[in-house]
Amino acid sequence: MEQMTAEEMLAEVNHAIYSICVGGQSYKIGSRQLNRADLKTLYDIKNDLMAQVAGGTPGLLDDCYVAVFDRR
Repeated sequence: MEQMTAEEMLAEVNHAIYSICVGGQSYKIGSRQLNRADLKTLYDIKNDLMAQVAGGTPGLLDDCYVAVFDRR
């Protein structure tokens, strides 16, 4: 089986997140029930994959910015 690239995996995770947002976390039809992946876990995976695609590594200070104010 061929391994997916980070971009392909990111597209799949985005689709899974969309499915949860549109269709809900779980549903039941008759005696059958479907539970989708945990949304928090999917967002964590998405952040890691976005860092891989961008060429960085996920870390403690991701999404942090520094501003330097110089007195004049």
